[in-house]
Amino acid sequence: MNGLAAVGVLVGLVAVATAAGLIWRATTGRAREVRRTEVVQAAEVGVEPFGGRATLLQFSTAFCAPCRSTARVLDGVADDLDGVRHVEVDLTHRPELADRFHILQTPTTLVLDGSGAVRARIGGAARSDDVRTTLHRILGSDHVSA
Repeated sequence: MNGLAAVGVLVGLVAVATAAGLIWRATTGRAREVRRTEVVQAAEVGVEPFGGRATLLQFSTAFCAPCRSTARVLDGVADDLDGVRHVEVDLTHRPELADRFHILQTPTTLVLDGSGAVRARIGGAARSDDVRTTLHRILGSDHVSA
């Protein structure tokens, strides 16, 4: 392989890696609507009760740095909205829940409606604006700020 071909291959690899990184960054931490309805019971994850209108169910692990910042974001959102509760479950102590809810990374947040149905899923560090927009869609325009 001559020098020009090697440079071409290197430039191609850098372009592909950059594109993959930009796609990953754009999708991480964004809420995705869930197509199939799955209902979560509060007792199933070891907390009672869920929020009356919505629950932000965060799955974390002990050594996950983004989990701490996500918890602060979700606490802030839950504090601002009546009937919304943030619940954090440490998968270090409950590994069976990772299989049950198909958790592949931490933090992962499930946005539940008042009946416990999973309405959205956030993989990675949650963004406040995105969580609020998702809750607005779930709760409708009648939610009340605290």
